[in-house]
Amino acid sequence: MKFLVIALLTDLTSMAAAQSNSASNQLLGLSLEELMDIKVTTVSRRPQKLSEVASAVFVITQDDIRRSGATNIPDALRMAPGVQVDRLGTDKWAVSIRGFTGRFANKLQVLIDGRSVYNPVFSGTLWEQQDTLMEDIERIEVIRGPAATVWGINAVNGVINIITKKAADTQGTLLTAGGGSFEQGFAGVRYGGKLNEDTPFRLYAKGFARHHTDAPSNASNRDQWQSARGGFRIDHHRGNDQFTLQGDIFSNAIGDTYDKSVISLPSSPANNVRGQNEGGNIRFRWDRTLSEQSSILLQTYYDRVRYQISPIFSFDTESFDIDAQHRFSLWERHNITWGGNYRLYHSKVFDNGFIKLTPEDRTNHVYSGFLRDDITLIPDRLYFNLGTRLDHNDFTGLEIQPSARLAWTPNTENTLWLSISRAVRTPARAENDATLDFLQFNNVPGLSLLPFPFKAVFHGSHSFQSEKLLAYETGYRHRFSPQASVDIAGFVNDYSELRDFSLGGFSLSTGLPRQIITSVLTDNSASALTYGFELSGDWKPTQKWRLQGNYSFIDMRISSSSLTKDFDSSVSGADTVTPQHRISLRSNYDLSDKLDVNLWLRYISDIAYYNLPGYVTADAKVSYRPAKNIELFAVGQNLFSRNHQELVPDFIPSIPSVIPRGVYGGIQIRF
Repeated sequence: MKFLVIALLTDLTSMAAAQSNSASNQLLGLSLEELMDIKVTTVSRRPQKLSEVASAVFVITQDDIRRSGATNIPDALRMAPGVQVDRLGTDKWAVSIRGFTGRFANKLQVLIDGRSVYNPVFSGTLWEQQDTLMEDIERIEVIRGPAATVWGINAVNGVINIITKKAADTQGTLLTAGGGSFEQGFAGVRYGGKLNEDTPFRLYAKGFARHHTDAPSNASNRDQWQSARGGFRIDHHRGNDQFTLQGDIFSNAIGDTYDKSVISLPSSPANNVRGQNEGGNIRFRWDRTLSEQSSILLQTYYDRVRYQISPIFSFDTESFDIDAQHRFSLWERHNITWGGNYRLYHSKVFDNGFIKLTPEDRTNHVYSGFLRDDITLIPDRLYFNLGTRLDHNDFTGLEIQPSARLAWTPNTENTLWLSISRAVRTPARAENDATLDFLQFNNVPGLSLLPFPFKAVFHGSHSFQSEKLLAYETGYRHRFSPQASVDIAGFVNDYSELRDFSLGGFSLSTGLPRQIITSVLTDNSASALTYGFELSGDWKPTQKWRLQGNYSFIDMRISSSSLTKDFDSSVSGADTVTPQHRISLRSNYDLSDKLDVNLWLRYISDIAYYNLPGYVTADAKVSYRPAKNIELFAVGQNLFSRNHQELVPDFIPSIPSVIPRGVYGGIQIRF
């Protein structure tokens, strides 16, 4: 078998060498002027040059992902300014934009090809369920700041849209495989072909096994992760119509270790648990081009997920969405986009003694309509955008989310923009319907003097309202030359009616051990004022060397109860879990047509709330292409220390994890 593999690789190398003796990298060969002209679609639902967008936008390209060595989407997002990515375990992340982080960060809308992956039960995104073949990602568009006028409720602090390649761009066969220390083993395969000249398709499958993390005490958290995933995409072009049918299925085996001094699990004698989640989705999209300034879009998808990690909780969720929009020009200076959306969320949460939702089974509906006008005040110089979106949901009724944006481009080298917008975050089911019987508070002032242990029971509230944001933003982009550019964005965010908590009445339990029991009630009495800025730069000293860097600063002034500080670390007074300073520096260098070296240095400042020190870490990737269609690579991750802790889990009290140093290698073959 060993000799067969060697012979196969030798034959493939010879075939690739016969086609070309060198490999070229398309994006590193582009000038920054061409990169600034990349079209983005997430900001306004229509293609716009990045240099002309009146929003804080950052694009992570496929070349960025390949050179970073990232094996998952959250780690790739560390490249974007203003984005906080903290790993909580092998399969758990906290991802947020401009503050309010946590495993269930609820002010961020995440999309995959325009399909929302927002979790309706606890809100936020379960990142272990969001994956694809990394080589199939065309780009990731990251909007920092509200985008609710375009994407609706919960697009409060930003939007992340993972856009995959068209089937026509993934023709042929791709094989990739490798393994190492933390990334124990991984493999992926993709095949692209054509049903006919107008109908390309692709099929893919991938799987991996990742090692467990350790607790700060060096004990294993037993959160090793095995995953399998597959999917397809079919594109069909006919005249002015483009049709897409796409789907995925996945299965994850996961685990966790809980702090039993905080969580009560009478049905489980051990604090280590294993579980699984599985699901799938299917998406259909129809685009019709009526003219250069006019088009119609219709998209619908169905998504279903089952999550089980016994005895903590298990639930089934499914969502159905249909979205339609029409774009057309009016009186030469107006570009109108309007449309409607309907989304159905169905969830069933099984009662297991830890969390109970009443009713157990529930269906919620969201109805939306939106209107946006892109106005050309001075051709090629001054643009004004005005829009609003109306969303009606079952929890809080009608929500209105308007925005106004102005962009001035005095010449091709400079863009100045500013905006004001309103966005809301609607309640999740757990905030409305849940009862949680597990909380033990030890740090609330005065409670340490009580004669018995103190236990709290959380109750959702039907009177809980939407959290609201009024955001003021401005930004400036400057292109020094085709080899250097800079992008600066600043913001002031005024939050009102944020989630807060209060204590109900006290009682003494009748059973043993005796406990003082109280209720934790949800309300909207917290508020916040946050401000900050993000700076990113791009410089190509030579044709083969590219340097990218960014710096993010944020200051958060939050008013909330002392109880909130113990229960919800994302809203915790002056000491929040958002580092004030984040720095990312990347160097991508092609030593030759066959060999490139990529270095990535990161600094994250301390988190005072958890007494976590700041840290500096680095990743490195070396790629060698002996022939055009073969790539050998070696990656080192978190190289500056044996391990480091990035955050402490919130809401679900898992034992904290330290993220280890890792090395892995692999091979990629295309034919």
